[in-house]
Amino acid sequence: MIYITGDTHADFSRFEEANFPIQNEMTKDDYVIICGDFGGVWTYEIESILEQKNLDWLNSRNFTTLFVDGNHENYTRLYNDYPVKEWNGGKVNEIRDSIFHLMRGEVFSIDGKTIFTFGGARSHDIQDGILNLDEEEKIYEYRKRGAYFRIRDYSWWDLELPLDTEMQNGIKNLEKYNYKVDYIITHCCPTNIQPLINITYKKDYLTDYLQTIAEKCDFKKWFFGHYHENRTINPRFTLLYEDIVPLDYESNAISSGYTPCSRCKP
Repeated sequence: MIYITGDTHADFSRFEEANFPIQNEMTKDDYVIICGDFGGVWTYEIESILEQKNLDWLNSRNFTTLFVDGNHENYTRLYNDYPVKEWNGGKVNEIRDSIFHLMRGEVFSIDGKTIFTFGGARSHDIQDGILNLDEEEKIYEYRKRGAYFRIRDYSWWDLELPLDTEMQNGIKNLEKYNYKVDYIITHCCPTNIQPLINITYKKDYLTDYLQTIAEKCDFKKWFFGHYHENRTINPRFTLLYEDIVPLDYESNAISSGYTPCSRCKP
């Protein structure tokens, strides 16, 4: 079985047994997929004691954890500290023996289903700019006045948006499948879907790329996170935050108050 949820930001409490009891029936051949902003790889240079503890705890669950990257990941470490391996037809970073980062533009065969993955998104919390680590006085000043800013390669990375090679990799892999997959899992959504969530969201080259894929690809359902809501946008597009739903859930599940996890918001 495969379940899917939205952003975790390193808070894995939704996977405690009391909140997600179905895990007692699961094995490592069952999966939970996180739609970006995993946050489990975040601390500056190496795994902190707390981060190691959290990852080890998640790795001890009965299921295997999979995630696409969001805009809030430490890309320096995610891309360099964890080995790349072939897994179920696509490339992953192995965080633990049952925690895998599903890399951008890959197609995986999981539990008899084909799944195209593409992480990344433009941050919405950088209105006041991006500073560098050596700008200590500015950082202090910005923090003091509660500015919306991030620090390059410390709390924000240019790689939150994809490289051209990653986008070309996605096209190449979809061509192998004649643009037909069962599911698409991303962090942000296609350009034409964003206004259905909030008209203030602006398009960028990643949302335009995903729009092209949405128009060319034959797929059953598309799941994404990033916007911190649980909403069925239409029968094929589902936005997830704290809800945990089966990959093949009925299209009206969220809007009808489906709450498979006691911690999840209806």
